[in-house]
Amino acid sequence: MSHLGERVSALVDGELNHHERDRALSHLAFCADCRAEVEAMRALKSRLRSLDGPVMPTDLTMSLLRMAEPGGPLPPRERPFPASRTFGGAPIPSMHSVAPPDNRPRGRAGGPRRARRAGYVAVGVASAAVAIGTLFVVGGGADPGPRVPPVDMFANQHRNTVPFGGSATPTLSPTP
Repeated sequence: MSHLGERVSALVDGELNHHERDRALSHLAFCADCRAEVEAMRALKSRLRSLDGPVMPTDLTMSLLRMAEPGGPLPPRERPFPASRTFGGAPIPSMHSVAPPDNRPRGRAGGPRRARRAGYVAVGVASAAVAIGTLFVVGGGADPGPRVPPVDMFANQHRNTVPFGGSATPTLSPTP
């Protein structure tokens, strides 16, 4: 086994398993350097255990305890605006003294929502009727069967025409 290294602290703290502890103790029997390091670590740990804990100043402790106590009554709130101004005994209306007018619609509870829903339904029904009517007109009403275009009209349409203003009868050219 090489020198203990980091295992010194684990040996002093009792964190090694049985097999590792036996190997470390057998190493200490032959290595004076590691034995001295383990003794120094044990002395340091015993000295640290003998020290008292940190002491807090009493004034700091008392100020922290006072922060946890309930305080006295809160001072009265100062209003950002004067309560009321008067002119000849009559109050002068201001932005903060008069309630805004109630301009909500009157009527049954939920009236505006019901009216809005009814409008949406009416628009939806009208849109569906327009769409069905459009399909009926485009489709031609009742479908009598498959429509076959007159093929003869298209087959003979361009037979007698000559492109670019030439004659319809073939002519022989003098040069091949």
